[in-house]
Amino acid sequence: MNRNPIPIPHRTIPEPKGQDLDFVNVVNSHLIHSDWAKLNPLSTGLTAFRVKHILLKIQKDYVLSLEFFNWVAARNPNAHTLETHSMILHILTKYRKFKSAESISKKILVSGSIDLPSKLFEAILYSYRLCDSSPRVFDSLFKTFAHLKKFRNATNMFCQMKEYGFFPTVESCNAYLSSLLDLHRADVALAFYREMRRCRISPNVYTLNMVMAAYCKSGKLESAVEVLEEMESMGCSPSVVSYNTLIAGHCDKGLMSSALKFKNSMAKNGLHPTVVTFNTLIDGFCKAGKLQEANRVFSEMKAANVAPNTVTYNSLIKGYSQAGSSEMGTRLFEEMSKNRASADILTYNALILGLCKEGKTKKAAYLVKELDAKHFVPNASTFSALVVGQCVRKNADRAFQLCQSMIRSGHHPDEQTLKTLLSSFCDNRDFDGAVQVLEEMVERSIALDSGILSDLCVGLHRCGKEELVMSLCGKLEARRLMPQGFDMAKKLSTLD
Repeated sequence: MNRNPIPIPHRTIPEPKGQDLDFVNVVNSHLIHSDWAKLNPLSTGLTAFRVKHILLKIQKDYVLSLEFFNWVAARNPNAHTLETHSMILHILTKYRKFKSAESISKKILVSGSIDLPSKLFEAILYSYRLCDSSPRVFDSLFKTFAHLKKFRNATNMFCQMKEYGFFPTVESCNAYLSSLLDLHRADVALAFYREMRRCRISPNVYTLNMVMAAYCKSGKLESAVEVLEEMESMGCSPSVVSYNTLIAGHCDKGLMSSALKFKNSMAKNGLHPTVVTFNTLIDGFCKAGKLQEANRVFSEMKAANVAPNTVTYNSLIKGYSQAGSSEMGTRLFEEMSKNRASADILTYNALILGLCKEGKTKKAAYLVKELDAKHFVPNASTFSALVVGQCVRKNADRAFQLCQSMIRSGHHPDEQTLKTLLSSFCDNRDFDGAVQVLEEMVERSIALDSGILSDLCVGLHRCGKEELVMSLCGKLEARRLMPQGFDMAKKLSTLD
């Protein structure tokens, strides 16, 4: 914390004289009487010097000041400078019109040069005393940088404010933390929070919830729990979001028993689990393959009169589909319709995957047709599921055709889809098809499993295609995609 802030500089502007004084007085008179018809012909005589003096005269009326500022911008934009912009920011923030101030700041900063932020800060600083301003003007600019996700500018602004003894409000600090988390910069968010504490900016519950989220994203769950435990001593009461954040953090790490404990401790603090709480737990159990536990939470959710939504059903349907139980997925889909929870492309993809994993490609094709009727567009996951279905039916050629259609549609098969397809070609002893898939994988720098590569090399060798084996292995080595410890020569020598 800066105990000896730099004094705020005071810069005056010369008083208007002669024609300038006459012009300022005439415009001021017309503004007071809202006589815009008489003002319009005068717009050609506007200069930055005259605009500044007019703003100083009318600054106690923020509505009139903003109207005049906008009129100048429309009629003679060259009369505006950073100084005139800084003046309207002083006026608006002094009267707590932060949205209007932020809108003006954004227009300047979005279209400006790299050094504009520092120049704008200087203009605001030097006109601060002239406009009898308040610290809120700096806070507003800091918040604007946060919303624009201009993190370097926000950090510089924070440091400059500190030098002059100004600090952003906790709300503006929260905006900065939120923007950092949106762009997955948990490390910077935590560093900024520590700086907040050093500067004695008191956090509120929203701040602490974001700090917990940052710790969870960084894998520091113990630190996140400590924040919850220290909330009361900081004058904050944990909210539902506080617990949901910790539950999500533990679910992401597969620590489901701890996640449940946090859900159960909510009631002790007079809080009730929400749809987000239940959805997070259900999704966590489904991803862990613990469908029985997921169903138990689902039943508890309904018993608590918390209505399941699309996210709830999608998690469960996908969980059962991954486990190879398309029948249960279909039942949940029917229940979903009865409960008026809207199905989306994720719902259909989960259902299609479940059917395809069981080789029920005709039923899956029927659902794909239904997508068109529902105005849903098939995406990469839809195609990948259909490829899996054809592989399950040992129809690798059809699977490869679907893969090609997928690429033509602007989607790319993921690593798992390509590996499934490659394995299917090898199982069917179709090594030419396998080579085509392998080349696609090499092109996209996808590493192979040693088992699949071994099957392919052995198969090609038995077909008398040793040169092709050597060529493929050479490509893999050149792209550093060869599985660690894989010795192709040794593998083939055991066959001779």
